[in-house]
Amino acid sequence: MVHKNLKQKTLVKVLKKNIFLLKFMNQENFIRRYFIIGERRFSNYWWATIICLGSFGFFFTGFSSYFRTLLPSSGNINFQNENGSEFLFSFFNILNSQNGGNDINFFPQGLLMCFYGSLGFLLSIYWWFLIFWNVGGGFNEFNKKENFIRIFRWGYPGKNRKIDLYYTLKDVESIRVEIQQGFDSQRTIYLKLKGNREIPITGIGQPLTLKEIEKQASELANFLQVSLEGL
Repeated sequence: MVHKNLKQKTLVKVLKKNIFLLKFMNQENFIRRYFIIGERRFSNYWWATIICLGSFGFFFTGFSSYFRTLLPSSGNINFQNENGSEFLFSFFNILNSQNGGNDINFFPQGLLMCFYGSLGFLLSIYWWFLIFWNVGGGFNEFNKKENFIRIFRWGYPGKNRKIDLYYTLKDVESIRVEIQQGFDSQRTIYLKLKGNREIPITGIGQPLTLKEIEKQASELANFLQVSLEGL
């Protein structure tokens, strides 16, 4: 009796596993979803960090040169204010002796370094906001089960923060690939709709290799059962 119950439990587990696999395979056959990274790419994290650190160095060096113009050039003098606080002046004295900053005058070199440092810092802040908002990120969903195409993108904060477009599969005429070779090469997949409308479905700023774009475009054309143009 115990052996029979174990067989039944094992059979139930196998059936549940097979049902799950069938559902997964069925979903793969009828639904395709391609994720778009957007601004959250490794290169953006890298450059935003480098620009932030570099601009801080520029601004700090230029700002410290302003204090050196107000102080004697000797690095051994202790400066005090009326309250007897030495921290700020001794800090810039140490910076002066470590960096050999006597060669930099506040005007015009230090002022320019402060200006470029401020611009770089603002640029890095803007870049970090783009990464935080993930502008351009989203996904493309092609659903044969419910007969629709969904193109979703994150935009800038405000009215167009969410860009969510829906089309029916009947509106699709073909898949078109545009390849522009050169210094700033571009490889884009377009969804060609009725009425001569074309919707780009590849991410901006993340060029795919020729092999990748050919594979993705051909897979999508076969999945939608439409013609492929441009290859």
